[in-house]
Amino acid sequence: MKEETATSTATVSGSETTVPFVDLMSPSKYLEIPILKAWRQTLLSAGYILGPQVESFEREFADLCSVRHAIGVANGTDALVLALKAAGVKPGSEVITAANSFIATAEAIVHSGAIPVFADIDPDYFTIDPKDVEKRVTTRTSAIVPVHLYGHPAAMDDILAVADRYKLTVIEDAAQAHGASFGSRMVGSMGEAGCFSFYPAKNLGACGDAGAVVTNDDEIAINVRKLRDHGGIQKYQHDVIGFNSRLDALQAAVLIAKMPYLADWNRQRREIAARYSHFLAGVPGIEIPSAAPHVSHVYHLYVIRVTRGNRDQLAAFLKAKGIHSGIHYPKTIPGTPAFGNRAGEWPVAEKYAEQVLSLPMHPELSEDQVRSVAKAIHEYTESVKELS
Repeated sequence: MKEETATSTATVSGSETTVPFVDLMSPSKYLEIPILKAWRQTLLSAGYILGPQVESFEREFADLCSVRHAIGVANGTDALVLALKAAGVKPGSEVITAANSFIATAEAIVHSGAIPVFADIDPDYFTIDPKDVEKRVTTRTSAIVPVHLYGHPAAMDDILAVADRYKLTVIEDAAQAHGASFGSRMVGSMGEAGCFSFYPAKNLGACGDAGAVVTNDDEIAINVRKLRDHGGIQKYQHDVIGFNSRLDALQAAVLIAKMPYLADWNRQRREIAARYSHFLAGVPGIEIPSAAPHVSHVYHLYVIRVTRGNRDQLAAFLKAKGIHSGIHYPKTIPGTPAFGNRAGEWPVAEKYAEQVLSLPMHPELSEDQVRSVAKAIHEYTESVKELS
């Protein structure tokens, strides 16, 4: 699942400091030995596709998500496609999702044969607005795909209530929310199925592409297992037209080694987010993110809004100081050429696409680095104030 390019280091000639957007190298300090040991065992076993390592990962990840089933697949996009098809979403039906997700969410709906319908977002939490979802339900609607964007769970009680009123399927896109929870419920466990990506820069990342579908529905689990492996569970028994979307054992081994650290990494992300929010509170023209009181936000991304000055100018200002940032996302999905360059129907998402800026966020980020980022943002806002 292609996302913001994942780099372990970032250098800028002549810059004051260097703060990478992500850091994929530091975890290897304490994970190199167990990962290499697991890889050696896998290589010697010659069980490279599915097999015992994948089964072990599936059991452990199902436990983490508080569900009965986890099915490893090739990537997060495939997880969504397979979950939609396994849950019985019909070709030609409409599936409502957020206007501001990564494009893979909508691509998966199209590849499943359904038609994406985009809803606007909640102005406080960046996630899909249940009221706007309900306005877009028609007789053709079959499902809702809420996205737990940036690590913040969507408003699942309200989403599930809409789904219940109109007898709709709910498939959670949890690609950015490993270990997040809504009240006492883990993301991925509330709809008919939940879908995860293990792209390397995720909170729980592999060393390549990987994904999973989680569910409490036995029939959906069986269907996903068939669909991921050419339409059958047993060799040469093809019950349906399927896909080649199997999780390989080497990626499963990496995920098994990393999973025990996820809770601590998420705690560190929350602490870093709290530092950012403390240092940036009250800065003119900067809106800091907030978390709903009943959720556990895992801050895959820490996203501010630039409401004074220019977001792209701030990004350039930071880069000149050796601070790398990202934009998630510069266009709404319907605003992309792939979906018709449409605009005007999603005022909050469209406004936010012009304002959002993702600051460096990873568990290894030091307090000094956070201070450096905040100081640079203060400097930018002061320069904007002087010009206005």
